Amino acid sequence: MKLLRYGPVGQEKPGILDQSGKIRDLSAHIKDVNGAALDDASLDKIRKLDIASLPVVEGSPRIGACVGNIGKFICIGLNYADHAAESNLPIPAEPVVFNKWTSAVVGPNDDVKIPRGSKKTDWEVELGVVIGKGGTYIDEKDAMSHVAGYCVVNDVSEREYQIERGGTWDKGKGCDTFGPIGPWLVTRDEVADPQKLGMWLEVDGKRYQNGNTSTMIFGVAHIVSYLSRFMSLQAGDVISTGTPPGVGMGVKPEAVFLRAGQTMRLGIDGLGEQQQKTIDA
Repeated sequence: MKLLRYGPVGQEKPGILDQSGKIRDLSAHIKDVNGAALDDASLDKIRKLDIASLPVVEGSPRIGACVGNIGKFICIGLNYADHAAESNLPIPAEPVVFNKWTSAVVGPNDDVKIPRGSKKTDWEVELGVVIGKGGTYIDEKDAMSHVAGYCVVNDVSEREYQIERGGTWDKGKGCDTFGPIGPWLVTRDEVADPQKLGMWLEVDGKRYQNGNTSTMIFGVAHIVSYLSRFMSLQAGDVISTGTPPGVGMGVKPEAVFLRAGQTMRLGIDGLGEQQQKTIDA
């Protein structure tokens, strides 16, 4: 299933994509696509619905973030060996963990704001993992049963804030609009192997990233298990699992960063595409 949220900011309604690509309204069955709707029992109820009988959403509504009321937005850094190399950093022995604030979350096609004074705003296409069943100290062999599904994430990052301004990475990762999520939450039964997904990102039509989740250092099951040692994972949490090579910071001979008036377009096999315009904050 491809679940989504549509409508104006703050007024999103739950929906599902039918086989012809039409949005169908789920409001009569769930209040939102959030933690309460993402456990296996809830998803099974949705799966048993006659999708063709649900109301069609007419027109072209705004698509919101595919998960509402996100509790934690957890990210993994340097999780592709080639990206670590382009960042001039060693391959980590354990997952590098940081946060994006939930106030960064926007829809997949919403504008991305370049922060005031920013010099080094960058892009990162990433596989997002949405937790459906909470837990702590989760065994790796059981980890995938805690996953509701997957989505596209653009881990927008301000490199000066992240690296040069002191403190943790979080400062450069959590600015408003730095977390486009969606368009769809694709349930795990539709993703045969999350470690075999092609992913790409373009800026103004030029392709910078062209990778595959097969080159992750730490796979999805390991990440879910690892994180659960340090925090309880809860339904509706989103984990962004790292980016392949091709970020602006790594462009040679001179880094390339975003400015207002540009267009980012990105996608992951089977999970849909995003497109954002950059504007000044």
